[in-house]
Amino acid sequence: MKPSRFTRPTLRGLRMHCTHWGRDDAPLLIMLHGWGDAGASFQFVVDALKGDWHVVAPDWRGFGGSEWALGGYWFPDYLADLDALVSEFSPEAPVHLVGHSMGGNIACLYAGIRPRRVASVVAIDAFGLADRPSDEAPGRYEKWLNGLAVTSPWRLYDSFDALAERLRRRNPRLDAGKARFLAGVLGRTCDDGQVSLAADPAHQRVNPVLYRRAEAEACWRRAKAPVMWIEPEDETLRQELGVDAAQIANAKACFSDFREHLIPNAGHNLHHDVPEQVAQLIESFVLAAQNRSPV
Repeated sequence: MKPSRFTRPTLRGLRMHCTHWGRDDAPLLIMLHGWGDAGASFQFVVDALKGDWHVVAPDWRGFGGSEWALGGYWFPDYLADLDALVSEFSPEAPVHLVGHSMGGNIACLYAGIRPRRVASVVAIDAFGLADRPSDEAPGRYEKWLNGLAVTSPWRLYDSFDALAERLRRRNPRLDAGKARFLAGVLGRTCDDGQVSLAADPAHQRVNPVLYRRAEAEACWRRAKAPVMWIEPEDETLRQELGVDAAQIANAKACFSDFREHLIPNAGHNLHHDVPEQVAQLIESFVLAAQNRSPV
């Protein structure tokens, strides 16, 4: 594995754990993990990159090694954290963003909110959520209020090996070595010696704010940077989330410079399942974007 190192810059009042690979003066790639994940899990993709890059992969607030937010978690905070991160590591030059799942959605939104700060976006299985009808709001707020009273802890495991086995059951494409590595990235040892996920249990609370797909599309339409989606051919997740073909087509049409690559024999975690293919697509896309005129 390529060696990594860590920094913990303070961004918006929280210490954010960032995993780095490569020289500080190499071209910058910022990789953004999904819900429940951590930045270091991009290790397999980084190992497959052929070029010389400085990869920075933060742990979002309340995930991995980053500090927990005492007031809970609100989606706009991720955009603000990314804005602070971009200013920290690239105060002037536009950045190349790679994001998986939630991280890819954040990257795509940010590309429209701060179009001059983004040079390219690679979104890995990150197509947004289904639009929610407004009549769901009262029940959603009530469920959120009820959840504030008691926050359920994460499931406990006897060891990191047990957590690794759990990861393999959830994703049979993981081999034992990858699963053990990911268990070390995602888990932490509790005071009693058992192992839990490192993330703040408050992330399990329901989001009281309904997803408005029209708002996401308005942001996407402002994006100027080239955008590439990397998706599995298997549409199981889209179906589970209720995102239909029409919503996907509308999303693609929002981006002025868009392309998509479908990968067979892979699930939602393509950066774990097929890291070599993902790395090749990222690298060729970003190199092409570097030859474009600045946005």
